[in-house]
Amino acid sequence: MSLELELTALAASIAAEAGELARTRRAEGVHLAATKSSLADIVTDADREVEALIRERLRIARPGDGFLGEESEAERGETGITWVVDPIDGTVNYAYGIPSYAVSIAAVRGSVVPGEWEALAAAVYAPASGEMFTAARGEGSFLGDLRLSVTTETPAGALLATGFGYDPSTHDGDLATVRKVMTIARDLRRAGSAALDLAFVAAGRLDGYFERGLKPWDHAAGALLVAEAGGRVSLTDTATLRPMLVAGGTQVHDRVIDILRDET
Repeated sequence: MSLELELTALAASIAAEAGELARTRRAEGVHLAATKSSLADIVTDADREVEALIRERLRIARPGDGFLGEESEAERGETGITWVVDPIDGTVNYAYGIPSYAVSIAAVRGSVVPGEWEALAAAVYAPASGEMFTAARGEGSFLGDLRLSVTTETPAGALLATGFGYDPSTHDGDLATVRKVMTIARDLRRAGSAALDLAFVAAGRLDGYFERGLKPWDHAAGALLVAEAGGRVSLTDTATLRPMLVAGGTQVHDRVIDILRDET
């Protein structure tokens, strides 16, 4: 078995265990632990507990690897491989009982800067639906045993997804972006989990996805899912605090990039 497949199997196994912990804690009742960047950007006790579980399982399985997670301090490894983890992507949904949240785990090699790393393995697990999305570099993307493929044609317009930052000062700009992109859209979805949005692009459930201001753990796994499903992912404006991620089939991806090219 290749390294990529080994890492993917490990990611999927840990994501499934972590997802069941998250689901159990949600059933018991969510406790808010803190806010992050704003009042709307929350972290729950479950986020921290789930990340601690993931980190410990990875430490046991691959003690020399690095770790970059949303809820704990980064750790530089010795192997050149780093795990990029979002324990509960879609925390606001999770806190409100909306079943659109996921555990996102990716293994990358080299730099931990998005766009500079080489993604090797990915698992995105949706506890509420029990769906496991996986990808290994060069091996394709899968939902369970089903190989995934992005959509290639959108004759009725593209079904797109997006998200908005938690900082109210960014909302006008995000809405302006939506107005521009709606010229090619059939409709728009805003589900609240970047990892699941990207997984749905890989599965052909969405034609494309765009959002500013994502963190590495938001998209590390999902971007590999899209790429291995035959899609394209770009991260632009990386010198700014709110870079733009665009994902989709080649046609949709390129059309969105063209529309947004004049944004600053």
